[in-house]
Amino acid sequence: MTTAQTLEAAVRALGGLWDTHRAVTALRDAGLGNGDQRDQEKRARGALRDLAKTGLLVKIQDSPVQYRATEK
Repeated sequence: MTTAQTLEAAVRALGGLWDTHRAVTALRDAGLGNGDQRDQEKRARGALRDLAKTGLLVKIQDSPVQYRATEK
């Protein structure tokens, strides 16, 4: 399972607003917390962008970045 697929499962289960911190926490809870904090944040941001491309998340704020889960 990829990082984006793991995060997708969390987004579908929990919905709501997503930022880097929440994504890092969800990925760490799923066993993907390897690396230092910077590495984890980089992976989480990439996964958030991937989910936004699929339409599961919609970017609602640029700085700090924040996404909202859609009904997909």
